[in-house]
Amino acid sequence: MNSRLGRIFQIDNQQTSIRTEMLAGLTSFITIAYIIAVNGAILSNAGMPYEAATIATVFSALIGCMLMAFWAKSPLILAPGMGDNAFFVFTLVFSFGLTWQQALAAVLIAGIVFFIVSMTKGAVYLSKKIPSSMIHAMTAGIGLFIGFLGLKNGGVIVASEGTFVTLASLRDPHALTTLLTLIIVVPLFLRGVRGNFLIGIIAGTIIGILLGIVDFSRMGSFKFSMAGYDEVFFAFDFSQIHSFQFWIAVFSLSMVIIFANMGAQLGMLPDASKFRRSFQANSLSIIAASMLGCSPTTTAAEGAAGIAAGGRSGLTPFVTGLLFIPALFLIPILKIIPSSAIAPVLIIVGCLMIQGMRHVKLDDFTDAFPAYLMIAVMPLTFSIVNGIAFGFIAYPLVKIVSGRRAEVSGAMYVIAALFLVYFILGA
Repeated sequence: MNSRLGRIFQIDNQQTSIRTEMLAGLTSFITIAYIIAVNGAILSNAGMPYEAATIATVFSALIGCMLMAFWAKSPLILAPGMGDNAFFVFTLVFSFGLTWQQALAAVLIAGIVFFIVSMTKGAVYLSKKIPSSMIHAMTAGIGLFIGFLGLKNGGVIVASEGTFVTLASLRDPHALTTLLTLIIVVPLFLRGVRGNFLIGIIAGTIIGILLGIVDFSRMGSFKFSMAGYDEVFFAFDFSQIHSFQFWIAVFSLSMVIIFANMGAQLGMLPDASKFRRSFQANSLSIIAASMLGCSPTTTAAEGAAGIAAGGRSGLTPFVTGLLFIPALFLIPILKIIPSSAIAPVLIIVGCLMIQGMRHVKLDDFTDAFPAYLMIAVMPLTFSIVNGIAFGFIAYPLVKIVSGRRAEVSGAMYVIAALFLVYFILGA
């Protein structure tokens, strides 16, 4: 068995061992397992049934990891992503007004665009034509949006007639659960404790039980059932495919998934020669996720833990993928997890993503201003695409008026024009 696994995943060529790879796969799973509970909760905001969305999350992670294991033979992990699920719900559905079924159709087409780019030199072309400051600002803006979402869902920030938002009463059990859970998770995260987010969600649920915010009536039978999953499986709705709004949604999503994954993979892969196939596996996993009824999969940053543990081959995501299967039998438990137990994860992930701002040349106003608009507009309009649009429209404008027209590529003019039309037509 060991020799067979060694041949399949080319273990000997990677200067690693089967034991090391299996431990790395376990490590990656422990760090990413929280997405099983979180993703279904976020997608349910768009009207998707929680149980079906959670099943889709597990299947998408399983297939994503298997694609990475057998096609790319890479140690990276593919699973539904935090920024991507927020984009799916709050941009495609809430901002563009698509139904979640129409949003799944947009994910499918964006995945196909991603695949075409991954099979050609398009990825290299785009990476050279779109300024890195825009890519990093996009990540940072989504991070601030996710952090804001966590504070909102956790009951720490509430609506206010006078100031739009304000701090909730910290005696409120929802806000208190969020803050107490955050106090637990942050030290675990800083100390590098494996499974810190998962431990935090469990601790937050226990705190929520003690404070009376957990609804046990939501817990059903522990018998696994696929009943209801047919509601999201291949649930595409292409009725808006002739609308400009739909194609702007596809374009925006394509931008996010291509550049976010390109940056993540180039930054994490121990062996850069595996990038091309890893990128292709990523694109195929997004197409598969749309068919399964899920938001886009992404190169999980948590996979860095498995790589740090020695993961070098496809056996790492293979093990991680297999470990997602037992989670299907835990859905009744996942259903009772309160939003306040999940909110601290969103807050910390938001902080991690916003660190991309350090790569923006803040001492150059023509780079800093478009990045600033992108980051500020996302949470303040509760729309990721509005922030991206403001940033991409502002970039060529500030470069032109400062006499630095040569720094703007033709691709940037086209992108800015598309977003300008998007606003003119009533975003």
